[in-house]
Amino acid sequence: MITMDELHAFVIGFFEVLCPWKPGHLMPMEYPSPLKGEYHYYLAGRGIGLVALILIVIGLCKLGKELLL
Repeated sequence: MITMDELHAFVIGFFEVLCPWKPGHLMPMEYPSPLKGEYHYYLAGRGIGLVALILIVIGLCKLGKELLL
């Protein structure tokens, strides 16, 4: 069963890649990080986020091509 820390680490990794711009607010490193023990979920989130980003870009390119032709 997936825990909240595992899910949080996955979501952080996913959206870190899907939204590649810099964060508006920097969080201090004093807060406990869900990535400490769940780094593999973070990496899985980054991998799936990259695939999702590529699919979104391909979809937008196809849509742009259809609209221009």
